[in-house]
Amino acid sequence: MKIFITGGAGFIGSHIVDSYVSNGHEVVVYDNFSSGKIEYLRNVINKIKIIKGDILDFDKLKKYCDKNVDVISHHAAQLEIFKSLENPVFDLKTNTIGTLNILELAKLKKIRRLINASSACVYGQSTVKKQSEYTHKKKPHWPYGVSKLCAENYCDIYQNNYDIKITNLRYGIVFGEREWLGRVLTMFLSRALQNKAPVIFGKGKAIRDFIHVSDVAAINQLLLSKPNIKFLNVGTGKGTSIIELANIVCKILLKNTKPIFEDITEGDSSKEMPNRKRIPFELENMTLDMSLAKKLLNFTTKISLEEGIKREFNWIKKNSKLWKFKEKINV
Repeated sequence: MKIFITGGAGFIGSHIVDSYVSNGHEVVVYDNFSSGKIEYLRNVINKIKIIKGDILDFDKLKKYCDKNVDVISHHAAQLEIFKSLENPVFDLKTNTIGTLNILELAKLKKIRRLINASSACVYGQSTVKKQSEYTHKKKPHWPYGVSKLCAENYCDIYQNNYDIKITNLRYGIVFGEREWLGRVLTMFLSRALQNKAPVIFGKGKAIRDFIHVSDVAAINQLLLSKPNIKFLNVGTGKGTSIIELANIVCKILLKNTKPIFEDITEGDSSKEMPNRKRIPFELENMTLDMSLAKKLLNFTTKISLEEGIKREFNWIKKNSKLWKFKEKINV
């Protein structure tokens, strides 16, 4: 297939590109390189076409996405929760209008297959132990979730009206090699790189579903032959609390050093890590029901949390220059 992937130089997108290329597909990467890096594509650089462009630039999208494209994989997005809170208009433009541009592009070019990177944040605060695609209410807790849910709703309209087969992937917490510095696990790992204990804000009881990026790439590959799935969770089905995550990092990287607890108000800066703020309006639980992916794709994850953490830490040690340790971090 010929695949046009937005955000293909980013953390998740670049791993999907690697998978597509290894499976013999022709790939065009479209990325504005605001967070993506050409280094992430070095393994396939001679096998792909790369276009520097923004998803808000519809004229450029039209120019470089031709009618021979079989699938659009839309992974360009604004991902930072703090940025969505501080600048919800930017978040909305990037995630919703950007997706609308991709949908208009598919309609114009008569591309009948689209994979859209959404988020488990569309569910908001969990009302059950595991969130499922069709039974859990969708009431986003952050502007980021609103922009992603709005994009999903546009996808539904275009699927119904223009015969475009669209799958919305509701990602849990994707981690692994090439992950950007800022989210909780990367902050723990950056501390471990300096032989410092991880810092937990509050009691560390918030629960997240962590899935390794290679498993995410695998599910994207499987979906190429399954066009009739509208919504799909992408996680492990296993919840891990922040304190459990910190303890795992300590056990495998810091010889059982104990994590540090810091009781700071949501939205305030950390004293232990002055460049880090505690995210306000925190989600208590994000654990995804993966029974649909198992049923429709026979999908099971292959990389454990422990193994994934080791892989990511080893990658960081070899590629620390790609991280900006001194910049202000608000995610």
